[in-house]
Amino acid sequence: MNDKILVTKSSLPPKEEYFKKIEQLWKTHWLTNNGVIYNEFEDKLKKYLGCKNLELYVNGHMALDIIIKALQLKGEVITTPFTFASTTHAIVMNGIKPVFCDINETNYTIDSDKIESLISEKTTAILAVHVYGQPCDIKKLSSIANKYNLKLIFDAAHAFGVTINGESICNFGDASMFSFHATKVFNSIEGGAVIYKDDIYSRDLKNLRNFGIEGPESVISVGLNAKMNEFAAAMGSCNLDYVDKNIEKREKLCQYYVELLSKVNGIKTINYNNNKKLGIKDNYAYFPIVIDENQTGFTRDDVFKELESNNIYSRKYFYPLVTEFECYKDKFNTDSLPIAKYVSDRVLTLPIYPDLGIDNVKRICGIIQGMH
Repeated sequence: MNDKILVTKSSLPPKEEYFKKIEQLWKTHWLTNNGVIYNEFEDKLKKYLGCKNLELYVNGHMALDIIIKALQLKGEVITTPFTFASTTHAIVMNGIKPVFCDINETNYTIDSDKIESLISEKTTAILAVHVYGQPCDIKKLSSIANKYNLKLIFDAAHAFGVTINGESICNFGDASMFSFHATKVFNSIEGGAVIYKDDIYSRDLKNLRNFGIEGPESVISVGLNAKMNEFAAAMGSCNLDYVDKNIEKREKLCQYYVELLSKVNGIKTINYNNNKKLGIKDNYAYFPIVIDENQTGFTRDDVFKELESNNIYSRKYFYPLVTEFECYKDKFNTDSLPIAKYVSDRVLTLPIYPDLGIDNVKRICGIIQGMH
């Protein structure tokens, strides 16, 4: 029996490096609340990302939630239905109505050409998602946001390490959120970060993660507990030294996937070569394929089951659409989202992580080719 292959596998640094990093905690007993390791990690991230303002959080969801609070959004926010639940939940739990815009067929990010028709007097922001680490149409979105005086936020949970013409993906819009969850390209076990332009938000972004506490006897606002602890910061600090090498390994795996699956009519992959022409440096966070059953003769679900029978576990990511979640399906209409619906019903992300190995990529592709 072949060993189980999961869709992803957490990256870890050499354990000796991590143990050395956390050893000081047994001397200081300072485990959270802006400790030495936390501050070191924050500084390393700022240098790596080339950003001025960065705040760390316990996870990406809390980071996004606090962005919404700090920017004082209200009314309606235009966003995508083709995303993880967190994106929409953060909007809804802040008492805001999400207005869903369809996605484009190229890289499955929000369709910037359809946004203006959705803007109303209640719209306060656009919350776009760099799906699979694929950059949104940043230039067009920025133009629209400026034209209508809207805040522009990017859910960059998937996009750590992605750059456009040498500039980090996080340095666009009013604010961007990264997730450092264990399954991401870069992880701190659990964690997240907000990168933002305007210094005016600094006070709220700091205080909101610590109950609104600004000093020993000063609580200036109603806040949350969203602080990153020292053990997570230590993991992030160690993993940051390996993220570029891991992305290089992911790129090689993607190249093999694209080459082998191009032989199967009806399977669409991300056009990474075109990204390079546009100045985009990918992080190869996921490897999504979209299966047209009319050309292949088999469905997405057929591939999912066939791989599973071979101890290979892919993921229908993102399926179902947010608008079809049980908690939302009676509140939103999917009929105006035909491309998102089409992709969601046919998308499958295949296993990818740095030590997956070329042989396993060939085996996965061989199984799919054999179905044709």
